[in-house]
Amino acid sequence: MDFGVCIFPTEDAMHPAELAVALEERGFESYWVAEHTHIPAERRSPWPGGDVLPQMYFETMDPFVALTAAATATTNLKVGTGICLVVERDPITTAKEVASIDHISGGRFLFGIGGGWNAEEMENHGTDFSSRFQLMRERVEAMKAIWADDPAEYHGDLVDFDPIFSKPKPTQSPHPPIHLGGSSPQGPRRAARYGDGWMPINGRGGTMLEHLPVLAEECKKNDRDMSEIELSLYMAPPDSESAKTHEDGGVQRFIFGLPPAPADKVVPILDRYAEVISAVNG
Repeated sequence: MDFGVCIFPTEDAMHPAELAVALEERGFESYWVAEHTHIPAERRSPWPGGDVLPQMYFETMDPFVALTAAATATTNLKVGTGICLVVERDPITTAKEVASIDHISGGRFLFGIGGGWNAEEMENHGTDFSSRFQLMRERVEAMKAIWADDPAEYHGDLVDFDPIFSKPKPTQSPHPPIHLGGSSPQGPRRAARYGDGWMPINGRGGTMLEHLPVLAEECKKNDRDMSEIELSLYMAPPDSESAKTHEDGGVQRFIFGLPPAPADKVVPILDRYAEVISAVNG
């Protein structure tokens, strides 16, 4: 089983390059970072995780900058967005960033994406909250065209552009794997339609294992083999028995959460997580 960690990369957190090296030394497979461009001062959208929005949401670095630092400091560690808010991003620019970091990392980028929950944040980017998931799908489809074709074009209801040239193309073929966030049933539906993985947050909307039949049904509807969809549990419990149970159920990756804290607080947590890796993988 593969193991990764996720973190909000703030200025007070362990430096991305330093953390990446520590992860690689301890046998972790991947390093994931969150994204929020900003948090509006006046908020009406409830945070799905509780009553009080944690301070780290207000202080997150650009994910591609943080992951580039991590990638250049390591050799084998995969780096991923967890998740990239593509509904707040220009697809042409984002396609360029994804292809660029995939080149810089030597094909180690994992593209985790989601629609997000903060309506006010999206509105500041010109995104209508009610149509965000259609916009996310069209932007992903448009990026796939940019990564594959030269010239590339896309004509949807919300995303539309005539033929363009854009290089480099990603190192991974046909593109870095796209991991869809979101709880069941919407998350599995989107993953089966246009993703390469499903990556729900642990504890949101029931357990991942009990919703795998939904994914199987959606894959059948989209004429896809369920084995094509990589399964990752985000904010997974740091428990070896839970990891083994999920592995037996078909989950390939456990992603543990880290606080945005300095090295003296983060490294001991990594050591505890590394004990789980040893217990599961031997």
